[in-house]
Amino acid sequence: MSRPQPTIATPEIADPGPVHLQPRNVAFDLEHTPLHWIPGHPIASNVISVLNLLLPEGERWFVTTYNEALPLVADEELAATMRGFVGQEAMHAEAHDKALWEFLDREGVDPRPFERQMRWLFRKALAPKENWEPEARRKDLVERLWLIAAIEHYTAILGDFALNNTWREHGADPAMTDLFTWHGAEEVEHRSVAHDVATYFGDGYIRRARAMGVALFGLLMLLHRGSRFIAKSDPYRKYSYFSMWTEYRRGAKAGVLPTLRSIVLATFSYFRPSFRPEEIGSTAQAVAYLASSPATRAAAR
Repeated sequence: MSRPQPTIATPEIADPGPVHLQPRNVAFDLEHTPLHWIPGHPIASNVISVLNLLLPEGERWFVTTYNEALPLVADEELAATMRGFVGQEAMHAEAHDKALWEFLDREGVDPRPFERQMRWLFRKALAPKENWEPEARRKDLVERLWLIAAIEHYTAILGDFALNNTWREHGADPAMTDLFTWHGAEEVEHRSVAHDVATYFGDGYIRRARAMGVALFGLLMLLHRGSRFIAKSDPYRKYSYFSMWTEYRRGAKAGVLPTLRSIVLATFSYFRPSFRPEEIGSTAQAVAYLASSPATRAAAR
């Protein structure tokens, strides 16, 4: 029996104004989700599924960094927003961590080698430097907060894509579609938080641009590495490097993957001095989806 798909509201809905960020205690039944969960697009399915490998440790690092920063925030409104952000990111980590074992591992893609690398990156390389002097530790914290802001620029871009793609038209698995669209909607909902927090701790165009350079290189490397990892581990199909890119272009043309052009243009927008995260996506559309998502509706009951 097919599960119902929520209707995604169009961006023309009236803006709801400021929203109160809150974690939603959702759960996703991936028991019957196939590895190639977008029919006819196995590589697109795998590329999106790479996020299940990257996100759990990355989201936990966000939470750890914000918990480190929270005691230093005197603005209670910003602190409350940060706590809402932390709750949402913790839930994202839990949901995608579950997908590692109930989806990828079950489907024959062993996530352990990649997961160990992510644990080293986020728990060691990007961890707070406990033995540094207080001033050096604060500077390191500010750099990490700007790095999170740069990464959140891309999660907002991907969140807007999740709300406006063609997965449903292609008959994508409802549970996996809801997982990524719920996450994407929350990324759009809280897209301004990381930028506001980083600005609070240390505004500066050079610092912002430097963080984006690091984030862009790091994310490209991790997404490329993760895509090849899943492609090589895929028990159902094998692809050459050239065919992977051919399939990516086909997926982008079909609307099941973001186009490289859109990502490049969005990257350039971040370097504009007047840039604000609110330029990406629609809060109204995100909130409307979160009200209709099967997982969030089940959590509310």
